[in-house]
Parts: sequence; structure tokens; C-alpha cells
Amino acid sequence: MNAEIITSGTELLLGTTVDTNSIYIARALHDVGVNLYYKTSVGDNVERLAGVVRDGLARSDLVIITGGLGPTVDDVTREAVARATGRDLQLRPDCLAAIEEVFARWQRPMGENNRRQAYLPAGAIPIMNPVGTAPGFIVEAGRSTVIALPGVPREMEHLVQNDVLPYLRQRLGDEQQFVIKARTLRTVALGESWIDEQIDDLMRAANPTVGLAAHSGIVDIRITARAPVMAEAERMIERMESAVRARLRPLDIFGRDADRLEEVTADALFQAGAELNILESNTAGQIAEGLSAAAAGRAIVKAARIVNGPDGLEGVLARAGGYRQANGWASGETALAAAAALRSPGGDQWGLAVLGDMAARDDVYGGETGQTWAALVTSKTSQVHHYPYGGQGELARQWVNLRIWDLLRRTALEEVSAPGGQGRP
Repeated sequence: MNAEIITSGTELLLGTTVDTNSIYIARALHDVGVNLYYKTSVGDNVERLAGVVRDGLARSDLVIITGGLGPTVDDVTREAVARATGRDLQLRPDCLAAIEEVFARWQRPMGENNRRQAYLPAGAIPIMNPVGTAPGFIVEAGRSTVIALPGVPREMEHLVQNDVLPYLRQRLGDEQQFVIKARTLRTVALGESWIDEQIDDLMRAANPTVGLAAHSGIVDIRITARAPVMAEAERMIERMESAVRARLRPLDIFGRDADRLEEVTADALFQAGAELNILESNTAGQIAEGLSAAAAGRAIVKAARIVNGPDGLEGVLARAGGYRQANGWASGETALAAAAALRSPGGDQWGLAVLGDMAARDDVYGGETGQTWAALVTSKTSQVHHYPYGGQGELARQWVNLRIWDLLRRTALEEVSAPGGQGRP
């Protein structure tokens, strides 16, 4: 069964209301194995909504609408569905009685306009609403079905769980039901186009499907499998995940599903037995904060310092002025010297220094984007990295944070896996 969702309401198009209903319904359809192909938002206009419903009925087995079932003149879903399916609106005495019962329970008089909510397209199957005044309804129109639900999230969710899903399970039949299982593999500091080149043929598979979703600095690889039972869907995903991982480098994928990079990095540092002394400039302490907030953070972040300019280095570098004059404030040489000074001699502590352009630039994609230098010194390695973005803009900071967390993660994992490497007991 292929489905689409229509959300009704001008407030959605104006951006004054965030659409959470379609997310909830999408997940519910996912749980019973219904494929979702389209989502559309339409304003409070009966002709436009009727047109979208007609399009949905022509291309999908199931159309679910939320919103537009209230008592006011701009609640047009009932009329729109009636027009789209060639039916009249008819007063349903059972729905009217249910609405009157709700108002009696609330001990409030029922307005005349609430009678509008009891008018449904002819032949519709009513969905009584015990938690609100707007009944939903189901219209079976040839090979396709329209289900209209109230837009109030609490009411919609109640009707989905108690009426819509049981109806769909009955329609699907036990022998036709499928489950849909999804898994997300998370990568950082890799271009979406580069990943696409590595797994191009895998992304052409029909089941499981593989797709990419790019965020700022993060690219997710989504694997979705459809199978009669969950165990088979999980086996399909495991096989596809192994194929994806074989196309990428060993440390390219940092986590799965809801994993956060800073938390994964903190865990890797903990396993490596690392303790960090961190100095940050343009990132304003966010690198240390992200690590410290993780469960293992207290054990790994031993000292964290923020410097707001060249003068802040005086307490770290004995020859801060000399480095600054010879190499500049934000330079690889200065960052490396600071990182080395932060590391405890002969111990397991690591020194990390992040020095960046302090100018307030937000555009990391073009023009004058600034620069950031990061140096990491451990007992086994000294690394210096240059990133072509800097400043204190939110996006630039986010990119630098991600790159530094990834640098720490990769270094920790490499040190543990190296010959003779030892992690935390």
C-alpha cells in the first residue's frame, strides 16, 4: 500500500505553526509497513485542497489529511473531500450526538457552528473522537481511500492509534503486512558527492534502499528495508550496512542512528585512556563543553581554557610574543607550540590547541572566511591541521567543532588499534 499525507491549514504555509502531525503519521505508517511517497501542505482553500486530494487519489492507495475539521468557515476539509470524490455532504446524526455528548461532559453550551462538524461526505465511515469535538472519517473511493483526521495533535494521535492503524491492518490482511526498518550510518567531514561515488550502485537497490541526507558537516547514510517480519528486515539491513562500510574507509562512519559525534569521541578517548588539556579561541570553549557533557567527559577533560586573542597565550607559552611575531596569532607553529606546552611531560595527557581568526564571519562558503589552526600533541603523535574557515559565527564554529571532535576520535581509535596500543583497563 502506497500512501501520502496532506496537512491542511494556512498557518502551516505562513510558518506560524510547525507541522508535527505529518511526522507522527509517517512513523505510524512506517510501523505497519505502508510506503509513504508524498507529503503536501495546503492552505484553507476548498478548491486547492480538493485538487490535491484528487491528485492523491489518482496516484496513491491511501491519502491521509490532517486539519480543517473544526467548526469555522475556514475548516474546509469535509467539503474538499466531498468535491474530490463526487459526493454530497450529509448530516450524520450519530456524529452530532457524539459532539453534543462532548459539550455536555464539558458542561458548556454547543454553538450552532459545531453542527458543521457532523456533516460528512455521503457514504463516509465516521471516526468518533472521544477526546475532541471533530470526528474524523474514512471515504473509500474506488481503489483508493481518504482518511481525514483533526489537526489538534492530541486528537489526531488518539485516532491514529485507536482507529486508523487497526483499520489499515485489517485492510492489509495478515498475509500482506510488512514491516519497515531503517538504520542511519553517520559520517563527518566527508563530502556528499564523494560518498555518492563510493556507493552509487548500492543506492540503486530497490530493497533495502540507500539514501543520503546532508547536514552541516555531517552526511547520513540511510538504509531502509521492507520485509514480512522484523527479523528479516534487520538481516537485510545488516547485509547492506556491511556492503556500505566495505566501500568507505574504516573510520569514516562514526556512529549509527541517534549517535552524536562529541559523545562517540568522548567514549573513544575514554577507551584510549586519554586525558585532555584544551585551549580554544574562536570556538569559545564549545569543543570542551561538548566532550564534558558526555558520560565519559569528566574523566577525559582535565583542563579547558579560552583565549580571546594573542595576549591570552602569555600564560601558556613562555615565548608567546616571539611566536606571535614570527608566525602570527592563528598559525600552525603557534598552535603546535601551545599544544605541546599543554601536554604533561611523560604522562598520558594530550594537549589540544585551537587557534582561529577572531573576526565575526558567518559565511563559511565564500568570500573572506577566516582560518583556524588546530594542533594535537600526544605521547605518540604531533599533528597540525588547517581549516579554511574561522571567526566566531555559529556555522563556522560548528564546522570547526565537528572537525576537531573527529580528529580526536580518529586519533584515539588509531592509538588503541596500533601495535602495542593500550586502552583503558
